[in-house]
Amino acid sequence: MRLGCARNDVDADELEGRLAADGFALADEDGSADVVLVNTCGFIAAAKKDSIDAVLAAADSDARVVVSGCLAERYGSELAAELPEAAAVLSFDDYPQIGDRLRAVLAGESIAAHEPRDRRHLLPISPIERSTVPVSAPGHSAMPRRAYAPVMSVKLASGCDRRCTFCAIPAFRGAFVSRRPEDVIGECVDLVEQGVREIHLVSENSTSYGKDLGDIRMLERLLPSLGQVPGLVRVRVQYLQPAEIRPGLVDVIAGTGGVASYFDLSFQHASPRVLRRMRRFGGSEDFLSLLERIRAIDPLAGVRTNVIVGFPGEEDADVAELEQFLEAARLDAIGVFGYSDEDGTEAVDLDGHLAQDEVDDRVTRVSALVDDLMAERARERVGQVVEVIVEGHDDGAAFGHAAHQGPDDGVTVLSGVHEVGDVVRATVKDADGPDLVAAP
Repeated sequence: MRLGCARNDVDADELEGRLAADGFALADEDGSADVVLVNTCGFIAAAKKDSIDAVLAAADSDARVVVSGCLAERYGSELAAELPEAAAVLSFDDYPQIGDRLRAVLAGESIAAHEPRDRRHLLPISPIERSTVPVSAPGHSAMPRRAYAPVMSVKLASGCDRRCTFCAIPAFRGAFVSRRPEDVIGECVDLVEQGVREIHLVSENSTSYGKDLGDIRMLERLLPSLGQVPGLVRVRVQYLQPAEIRPGLVDVIAGTGGVASYFDLSFQHASPRVLRRMRRFGGSEDFLSLLERIRAIDPLAGVRTNVIVGFPGEEDADVAELEQFLEAARLDAIGVFGYSDEDGTEAVDLDGHLAQDEVDDRVTRVSALVDDLMAERARERVGQVVEVIVEGHDDGAAFGHAAHQGPDDGVTVLSGVHEVGDVVRATVKDADGPDLVAAP
C-alpha cells in the first residue's frame, strides 16, 4: 500500500524490488495476500490520519499488517503501542532486511519497534564519510525497479539540511545525502528501457543536489545528460527551494531540450516577516523577480507552489500581501495548506498562534482566490501547442500531463483514441478549471 509523496513512492518501489529478489510475489489488487505492507506518510496531520486509516482498513483483511514509511519512522514504538492491529512497525533501518522481517511476522514472531531518533545525526553528509559509513536511508539502493507506468519518479537525494520552523521532515528523514550522478543516470536508463517516457527527479530539496559531493552545480550538469537518454521524452525536477535557485539552474531547466520547462517552487508565503518566522528567505519582490527571469527564457514555462496560511504571528496584512503576490505571479498550480503544529518543530513554541477557526477561514479565503487564478492561467494557455504523455483514461478519454503540468497539477484531456504511453502533440482548445482540453 503506497501513501504520501513521490519520494515515498520510490521507497515503496525499492521495498518491492527487495521483496521480489527475496522470493516474495506481489498479490493482485483483488486477490488475497499473506501480508500487507503499508508504506505510510507522516508529514502533516491529514496525511497521518490517512495513513492510520489505511492500516486499520488493511487490518480488516486476513493478512498480517506491517507498517513502514515516514509515520513508522517518526513515531516507532509509540505508534506500535497505539496500533495493536499492526503486526510490526518498521524503521528505515529495516529496509535492507525487509524479507527477513516479513518472514518473521508470518512466523508469528514479535518484532520490537524502534525508539525514534533524530536522523540528522545518523547519516553521512560528506564524501569521505559516505565512503566509509553505510547510508541507512531509503532510496539509495541499486535494487532494480519495475516500471509500471509511463511516468515514474527517481530519487536524487534523501533528507534535508534546512531548518524550516514548521517542518519535521529533517528529523525523521535525516541529513541531506545526494546520490551519485552515475547511479541516477543508470536507474533512469533502466526504467526507460522498460518503457518509461518521463522521469521525475525528486528529493526533499533538489536545489541542494551535489552540495555534499562537493559540487553545488551538479544538477545543472546532470539534467542535460538525462535529456539525451534515448527513449526518454523528458525529465522533470520537483521540489526546488527558491532561496537556492541559481541563474545557471534556471537557464538549464527553462532552456534544455528533453528537460521539462517546469519550476516546482516552494514559496510557502510571500510576506518577508512571516517567511523569517518560518526560517525561510525572500518575499514578494524576490519571488516575482525570479519568475520574471524564468519567463524571459521561456514565457510558457510551468510554475507551481505551495503556501501555508495561518502561521503563528500571521496578520491580516501578511495575508493581503500573499494574495497580491499570487495575483501577480500567474502560477499554474497552487496548493494551500492551513498551519498545524507538528511534533518537535520550533513553530510549536512560537507566540501568536491563531485560533483554528481563523486558520480555517484564511484557508477558505485564499483557496477561493487560488481556484480563480489557476483557472485564469489555464485559459491563457488556450491556443498553445503542448506535448502530452498519455497516462490513463477517464470516461473513455485519454489524459496526461503537458510539460508545464506537474503530477499534482491539472491534467490535459485529449480528443481522439490514444494508448497509455503515447506521446501526443496537441493544440489546447479549452480549459476546465486548471485542466486543459486539447486536440491532436
